[in-house]
Amino acid sequence: MKIAIVGLGYVGLPLSLQFARSGATVLGLDVDQTKVDAIAAGRSYIKHIEGAAISELVKAGKFSASTDFAQVKKMDAVIICVPTPLNKNREPDISYILNTGKSIAPHLPKGILVALESTTYPGTTDEDLRAVLESGSGLKAGKDFHLAFSPEREDPGNPDSKVALIPKVIGGLTPACLERAKAVYGIAIKTLVPVSSCRAAEAAKLTENIFRSVNIALVNELKVVYTAMGIDVWEVINAAKTKPFGFMAFYPGPGLGGHCIPIDPFYLTWKAREYGENTRFIELAGEVNTAMPQYVVQQVASALNARKKPLNGSKILVLGLAYKADVDDDRESPSYVLMTLLKERGAAVSYYDPYVPVIKMTREHPQWAGVKSVAWKEKTISGFDLVLIATKHKAVDYGQLAKWSPCIVDSRNAMAEIKTKAGQVWKA
Repeated sequence: MKIAIVGLGYVGLPLSLQFARSGATVLGLDVDQTKVDAIAAGRSYIKHIEGAAISELVKAGKFSASTDFAQVKKMDAVIICVPTPLNKNREPDISYILNTGKSIAPHLPKGILVALESTTYPGTTDEDLRAVLESGSGLKAGKDFHLAFSPEREDPGNPDSKVALIPKVIGGLTPACLERAKAVYGIAIKTLVPVSSCRAAEAAKLTENIFRSVNIALVNELKVVYTAMGIDVWEVINAAKTKPFGFMAFYPGPGLGGHCIPIDPFYLTWKAREYGENTRFIELAGEVNTAMPQYVVQQVASALNARKKPLNGSKILVLGLAYKADVDDDRESPSYVLMTLLKERGAAVSYYDPYVPVIKMTREHPQWAGVKSVAWKEKTISGFDLVLIATKHKAVDYGQLAKWSPCIVDSRNAMAEIKTKAGQVWKA
């Protein structure tokens, strides 16, 4: 089977490799020539994916990449894995999906499967994408070509997360579309979870991420309340999770990060308005999580004040730019918000991240593009008035940090097992 996968990022690249390992011939399509060139050279541009895994499949003729979308005409299936961000008004932006649809539509052969994996609101596949594909191809979805939605479930940085072993939810436009999607995904994925429609599959993905967003908001709110009471929220959660039923541990942080949790709930709240429905619970969770960076900055100011230092003029190091531990993915990272807030209050801000040596251009925070990580050495780290731990990377020596930094604000409980001086560490 020949499969084209559009979008060679954190979702598309590992999915491409899994299909190629499973016997399919995979063509990766992307508008970014640098990614195409990297794959041709057998190089990886994502930390947790080894270049050898790419090189082996490229040499075997099972995986290639191109910017030529016309090659879709040779394929049995095309899977779309492109970004779905929010626009400047915090509304869904499905332009990447629609532009991909426009690019592939003129080249769709009869009988091909088009599957969308990008997280989006219910109705995107069977309304918006379908309209673009039918208009550009002259073909009819469900009759001349198959259409399906199957949400991605990537977990970057988790060594136990294997693409082939993560159950795959699939919804088709018609029963025949569903069967075709099952036949395609069944090549590479062990467990398939069919649902009644594309909309049900789209809603399942949103529900997964809204569940996380709401529960993270709960523990973030509890963190603020318990801190005011002199109670360590991390100790409370660790005690509560010993209950073998009825409790699932979630952990507080400096704000939400990644491409899913900070964005996906807003896709549902926006779509719900079309039906005259309010999503007050989801929106409240969003307010709590969005307020976390402000709370952390207040803790930074308090920690400096205890040392008779003002925030204005202090040198502050943000430790961790990636949104999640042990990855190089900085999409929607709360560290950007923290750095911006600190800078606005007069602090001299730098960052350290072993996986993000230099900040690339981002849609949301272009002002930080080109800034480089400081070096991890005593002379450099000890020169900061305060270190704010925003990401808990295993590659960081927190014992060294305790020796080098006079003041640490810890938003990730990274210093819990490290011996420190009294008053040196503040939890945020």
